[in-house]
Amino acid sequence: MSQPSRYLKLPFSFDLERLRAELTRLEASQWISHFNTSAYENNWLCLPLRAVDGRIDHIMPVNEGQFQDTVLLQDCPYMREVIDFFQCEKTSIRLMSLEAGGIIKEHRDDATSLEDGITRLHIPINTTPDVLFRIDGEEVHFSAGDTWYLNASCLHAVRNPGTQARVHLMLDCVSNAWLENVFLEAGWVARPKSKYPDSSINDDNVLVVIEQLRASGHSAGIRIADELDAIRLAG
Repeated sequence: MSQPSRYLKLPFSFDLERLRAELTRLEASQWISHFNTSAYENNWLCLPLRAVDGRIDHIMPVNEGQFQDTVLLQDCPYMREVIDFFQCEKTSIRLMSLEAGGIIKEHRDDATSLEDGITRLHIPINTTPDVLFRIDGEEVHFSAGDTWYLNASCLHAVRNPGTQARVHLMLDCVSNAWLENVFLEAGWVARPKSKYPDSSINDDNVLVVIEQLRASGHSAGIRIADELDAIRLAG
């Protein structure tokens, strides 16, 4: 049986010359250091093109506010064309720059997969073949101008040993039927659906979870424990 897709190259490529021309116009903008400073070495910078309330100082990918395009996108008609090509709602859209010699340490971004509802796409603008993702132990190069899916809930890291910054256009898309059809045609293998209501619960840990819920003594916890036990016994 094929393993669920941790990454996937989609059949869409874009004009690097036009993307790089617009990136050059944005280079003087106020790039923001990534908020998780313990997760990287050297500079890992972000430039928000779509953010909560359209704020150019806001790079958090998830928030309770309303996502809107920032003013930076107004001067980037081709990037806008690329973004609009994908027939789905978008939340956060950022340019992500990893400085030459930079390292993004292994980490997970929870609930960022097609199955979880947020599909994270990367379109590399500036990169070299020696820039590698490490995804659940496998090293992969995301080629320039192409469209790549990363299941960011997998353990992943990035290393840029080159002499120039690696810059990706990164789109967080709301999963829908259009995306799922594109992925299936590209050879995507879905993650098996969890039989438990919480995807973090599985047959290996369900008994521990049930025991903890019952030990809490709360009626709601005991009720959930009983429901989990019934699902477990039903197989």
